[in-house]
Amino acid sequence: MVSSSDSGRITKDSTVMLNFALRLQDGSEIDSNLDAAPCRFRYGDGSLLPGFEQSLLGLSAGDRQVIELAADQAFGEWQEDRELRFPRHRFKELELEPGLVISFADAEGEKPGVVRSVDGDMVTVDFNHPLAGRPVLFEVCIHSVEQGT
Repeated sequence: MVSSSDSGRITKDSTVMLNFALRLQDGSEIDSNLDAAPCRFRYGDGSLLPGFEQSLLGLSAGDRQVIELAADQAFGEWQEDRELRFPRHRFKELELEPGLVISFADAEGEKPGVVRSVDGDMVTVDFNHPLAGRPVLFEVCIHSVEQGT
């Protein structure tokens, strides 16, 4: 049975309607739906990173907050072992330059990698999330909270 409550607090059993903005500490906006219709998510459904979800616990309909998330709560710490070097010939006729995003296939599916450098016959590709190692600001405006079992 689901009951609707605009005054209920977000728990691990909530469905939430919200608007959000994701920014870097310098104010650069990464993503936002503040000027659009709110989105709906069910806590724990995998649509938000765990650190983002965790930061919402206890908020209520009508709340608007800017929450600073450390790198490990957002997109993870940058990991040196996720930067790999490949022979240039593996990229056939691609015009490689730093910043180019290339999709790689592995047993788990597609993984994007960002070309960091091209040094002679070797190419360095970074498989970290582009925002790894960076704290972010997560602005949320909670419209409604529904509790359910």
